[in-house]
Amino acid sequence: MLKRLVHRAALKAERIADQLFSRTGKGRKIDAYIGYATADQIILRGRVLSRLRHASAVEGQTRLRNLRQMLGMFLTDEVRDVTVRCGNSEAMTDEEGYFTLLLPRDARTGWGTEQVYIEDSEVAAPCLFFVPAVDARFIVISDIDDTMLETGAYSLMRNLYTSFTGNSLTRHVFPDAIDLMNTLSENGRNPVFYVSSSPWNLHDFLSDIFDNTGLVRGPMFLRDLGLSDTKFITDGHGSHKGASIDHILRANPDLPAILLGDTGQHDAQIYRDVIERHKDRIIAVGLRTPGAGIDAQDQRDLDAIAATGVTYSAGPDFAAFAHNVAEKHADLFPANAI
Repeated sequence: MLKRLVHRAALKAERIADQLFSRTGKGRKIDAYIGYATADQIILRGRVLSRLRHASAVEGQTRLRNLRQMLGMFLTDEVRDVTVRCGNSEAMTDEEGYFTLLLPRDARTGWGTEQVYIEDSEVAAPCLFFVPAVDARFIVISDIDDTMLETGAYSLMRNLYTSFTGNSLTRHVFPDAIDLMNTLSENGRNPVFYVSSSPWNLHDFLSDIFDNTGLVRGPMFLRDLGLSDTKFITDGHGSHKGASIDHILRANPDLPAILLGDTGQHDAQIYRDVIERHKDRIIAVGLRTPGAGIDAQDQRDLDAIAATGVTYSAGPDFAAFAHNVAEKHADLFPANAI
């Protein structure tokens, strides 16, 4: 009952904001996300908005400007019931403006681009996608905040301050994360996926950070934090991340997986449950320990992971993890790769 009341109040507030900020839905722009492949399809993803609020950062810009740019990313005006096309494939945007286009998979591997059009208009945008190589050894599925990118997600206030006062040039990616992902990906041979509780509004922002720092890019699975008549926000951190990992594993049925995360938001519990559901698919788990480090619950979950026989490591960096994986799974790594 209380949740329904909060839902109605929040929905009403959003509609008032639409009027105050002139979010009328008259424009048409495609906000494209990185797509991916299944065994027989290429999946293109994106969102139709009345305008795009992507703002490139410049050196030395103030925290106030950072804050304004970040808030602007969340003031989206979604356009529903719009048909988008790519070749012979078409899809209609949902009530939050999202679309998914399914293309037949061909012989292409690596990075590709397809042009997506809004029906009955000249609006178009290139949609990137990634298809694993035929000789891929494994896939890597990684969290972003406090695993790749220093955020402080284990503390709400620190997370908000870091997220809203920084920009794509000032945000700090862990150097060991860059080295590890370069090694694991083998120049694109092994596909990399990112699963995060960050909203889709930050897809372009995160992509800029990856490009600026040299962190290996890959398809992201983020969350929709929007409101609609039938939905109030989305699933929680754990359920979103677990469901996304399940989806990625189904899309790559013949490849084992390495999971990377951190203990700040209890990824050990999420990954323990993933191992239970996919006993023969997970070969290693690596966890960064930010903030206060490992608590009692994390330790119980790590003990449960260890009991499965899956290679794991938890520490302030990924140095020990990289060597453990290379030693125990030498068949998956070239000589002297790590």
